Amino acid sequence: MKIIGTGSALPEKVVTNDMLAGFLDTSDSWITTRTGIHTRHLLSKETLGELAITAAQAAIESSGIAPEEIDYLICSNVANSYVSPSLGSILLAPLGCCCPCFDLNGACAGLIYSLDIADSFIKTGRAKNILIVAAEEPSRFCNWHERETSVLFGDGASALMVTEGEGFKDFRLTGDTHTDVLYYKRSLETTPFDRVEEKTMPLVMQGREVFKLAVRACIKDVDTVLEHNRLKGDDIDLYLLHQANLRIIDSIREHLEQPKEKFPTNLQNYGNTSSASIGILIDELSREGKLKDGMTLLLSAFGGGFVTGAALMKWSEIKYKDTANE
Repeated sequence: MKIIGTGSALPEKVVTNDMLAGFLDTSDSWITTRTGIHTRHLLSKETLGELAITAAQAAIESSGIAPEEIDYLICSNVANSYVSPSLGSILLAPLGCCCPCFDLNGACAGLIYSLDIADSFIKTGRAKNILIVAAEEPSRFCNWHERETSVLFGDGASALMVTEGEGFKDFRLTGDTHTDVLYYKRSLETTPFDRVEEKTMPLVMQGREVFKLAVRACIKDVDTVLEHNRLKGDDIDLYLLHQANLRIIDSIREHLEQPKEKFPTNLQNYGNTSSASIGILIDELSREGKLKDGMTLLLSAFGGGFVTGAALMKWSEIKYKDTANE
């Protein structure tokens, strides 16, 4: 499997740290030193579906694949306004697709989980062209009266078109139950037979525990993939990690003894966009010409559950349509 198209979309509204300090007990310095985040894009006028459509359309256009040639649509999404139908189902008609689809909740590792599933579909001949969309609105999960989680997140969407090829070399996925360190609960409808009263709760995050779990798990994933493929850290051209916290990324980088140039980031501008983050980073780097043909890339992400994913791939350069003069 290889990537032949990319896309991303962000809300118009940009929220700075200073804007948050206007109603939260925080400051630009407090947020920046702990996370590396300066600004984030938050949904205000748009809907998550509109972002997903924009990102998906860009991926379709850059791939050269017609919508009717798409065999499957996988949508990575933690939560949105609809429980049913799936967000993927909602996207089909606006994109001009008519294919099987489903939503996958792999938390912030959802894009890598989706890539692994797509790779399996393609290898077994079940599909040839698969569109993966990661669309997230974590700003809607937070308690905006406290700073511990609300300052961390941004909204966004990314999309990747994949097809038959020799790009992806290896995957590693893990899962373990650590529900208490990171969770978001939504209440269900009551029934005459259920006496348990459920309440919707905003996102709960035990920051220190998440930090330790993330660093430990991602290091193990990366080391395992390198060892399995008889590679050393120096053999990787770029490490594309989940854009959650700069201190987490730096801890992984220091373990690998690699230079900062190999760990591109955009979390300073967007915050943590959950499963959309790596796709947004790939789209930006690719369109800026920073992903060269034949580059070896290592993707790694972690998320609530606790789940992790890593992927090793060779990049095939994508030619984008020049729209500067249109």
